[in-house]
Amino acid sequence: MRENVVVLFKQVRQFSTLAVATGILLSLIFSQVLDASSMGWQVVIAVIALAIGIPHGALDHLVTLPKAQPKKMAIFIVVYVAVAVVAVVGILKFNVFGFIIVLFMSAIHFGIGDAAFISEIDKRTEPEKKLNRWFYIPAAGFTPVFIPLVNSASTDALASVNPALINWHQGFDSEILVIVTAFAIVSIGIMLIGKRYREGLDLTLLLLLAHVAPPLIAFAVYFGCWHAMRHTARLTLSLPRSSESLSKGLNRKAFTSAVIPGLPALLGTFVVAGLLTLSGRDFTDEFFWMALVVVWALTVPHMVVTAKLDRAALT
Repeated sequence: MRENVVVLFKQVRQFSTLAVATGILLSLIFSQVLDASSMGWQVVIAVIALAIGIPHGALDHLVTLPKAQPKKMAIFIVVYVAVAVVAVVGILKFNVFGFIIVLFMSAIHFGIGDAAFISEIDKRTEPEKKLNRWFYIPAAGFTPVFIPLVNSASTDALASVNPALINWHQGFDSEILVIVTAFAIVSIGIMLIGKRYREGLDLTLLLLLAHVAPPLIAFAVYFGCWHAMRHTARLTLSLPRSSESLSKGLNRKAFTSAVIPGLPALLGTFVVAGLLTLSGRDFTDEFFWMALVVVWALTVPHMVVTAKLDRAALT
């Protein structure tokens, strides 16, 4: 099973790498062929990418309470949903403040999750050089979250999904851009010096995606095709059915078993976003904003629940 886990994780890592590279390439092409400020093609690609990623957080109850009694499971789900609902209300009512809090939570969650994914590979391949987490985690988390929201294209994107968020940075957009970019570049150098070339490539791709792709695409592609895919790979180690498939060398079945149970969450997210959008003027933009709100809100309980999983992987 050890070898099968490494193969699966490396396949998922390859997929996330190719997905981000494709996102960068498509952004360069469409920005030249179509109007760079046009939101239509951006929203379409972003919604598809988000759809890929949403199911990954729907199995938190199975990972946290794999053998729980139905009553305990019901209580867990009720509390989980309640926290998400409170988060949705908070983001909608206190747009900027709630937005900033979720940004920091997401960046921390993403960075730690990516490092935990790499740690699972390291444990089974015993690399000579350890990953410098003090540089990798902040760079892997803050780069895909903050840079897309302070570059030159972020104003149009935020104006499209929610104009109240345009000045969320309070005028420090240039400073944030320089600091996060500089830290990412230094971190890439640290990875190369430490002979962690694959991690150096990862950070380079994330930095390029954040700078080249439009903000909506940059975040959605990262979330759906990078973070979610890697988190799903880690779930295969905790879900009995997936673990059984891994032990038999059925890697694709193992991964599928960690995806299918989360599909109802995808439908639920779009239904909730659609209902919240019915009163909006522009269905496409408003729907995407509401979908983002639901995704961000679910990050709150999801981050708390997966903390134990992350800690175990990093220990």
